[in-house]
Amino acid sequence: MKYYIIAGEASGDLHASNLMKALLNEDVHANFRFWGGDLMQAVGGTLVKHYKERAFMGFAEVIMNLSAIFKDIALCKNDIEAFKPDVIIFIDNSGFNLRIAKWAKQNGFKTNYYISPQVWASRAGRVKAIKRDIDAMYVILPFVEDFYKKHNYKVTFVGHPLIDAIANRTQIDIYKFKAESGLSDKPIIALLPGSRKQEIKNMLSVMLSVVDNFPNYQFVIAGAPSQDFSFYEPFMMSNNIKFISNKTYDLLSISYAALVTSGTATLETALFKVPQVVCYKGSIISYQIAKRIVTLKFISLVNLIMDKEVVTELIQNDFNKKRLKKELEKILDEKERSKIFIDYYELEKALGGKGASEKTAKLIYKSIKA
Repeated sequence: MKYYIIAGEASGDLHASNLMKALLNEDVHANFRFWGGDLMQAVGGTLVKHYKERAFMGFAEVIMNLSAIFKDIALCKNDIEAFKPDVIIFIDNSGFNLRIAKWAKQNGFKTNYYISPQVWASRAGRVKAIKRDIDAMYVILPFVEDFYKKHNYKVTFVGHPLIDAIANRTQIDIYKFKAESGLSDKPIIALLPGSRKQEIKNMLSVMLSVVDNFPNYQFVIAGAPSQDFSFYEPFMMSNNIKFISNKTYDLLSISYAALVTSGTATLETALFKVPQVVCYKGSIISYQIAKRIVTLKFISLVNLIMDKEVVTELIQNDFNKKRLKKELEKILDEKERSKIFIDYYELEKALGGKGASEKTAKLIYKSIKA
């Protein structure tokens, strides 16, 4: 069978690569063509365009790059037509994927969506387009299944693929890892400032502003696979700051606490049982637009899934040195940490256990064969 897969960022690349591996178990002759990243490439198939070439963050930034986006949409449509896949699999990345899905459905292609667009967060009106254009939707968050049920659209909750990604990772030799990374024996505070240049610039300088207030800890920046060390280097003005590239899971596995940019990383950090402060700061224009259309009580997946504040969220103007120092001190306290750990274990139970990629692959393959 021929599979055309469209993922738009690092997390999509991860989940799509695991889905591809699972599809190969169902269909040994699977032929993949995709928009994605290095992890998908490692599985095999043909990469059309890397997500690094089209990572635009925020409403204002998207508007500024509309010309490039429309060129990519045209390229994608032409490429699908030439490849003639048995199914198109969309991974999150709603702004791009829903446009392709509308065209694909009109042209008779089978459309499957793995990891729902965040219509539950804003612009619920897009559910109408999803019901029209998507043949099958596989969701990874329990409350998303409930959301679609209210809109009379049947979706399948398959569990969260991060559980498998974390459970199946290769265990590290802690002493060797620390030695190779130049880390001391001080407890580690991991800094996860995001993967796009815009968000890293917005987040990292504030995260690093508290370093001198915590001399008994070492701060370690988790470098994104899409960025070179040279981009981070100007931020590293203290001897108590280290940098580790493209080894976020290894870093989280030995971290005592973390400062995390809102996104999938907040859930990853929770599944590694690392107390965290969630941070977010966008451009003023993007933030003002988001504030008017986002209808959620929380921005982090941890709090959304648990439907309560498990981790503190510092958003926009609240994300400053004074507040960050206070909240970091709080999660270093043993009493506060114990409460967070209990909630983290409940969170993992709510995510539905292992096997998300395998369940989804079986359903997709079955739908093609039907």
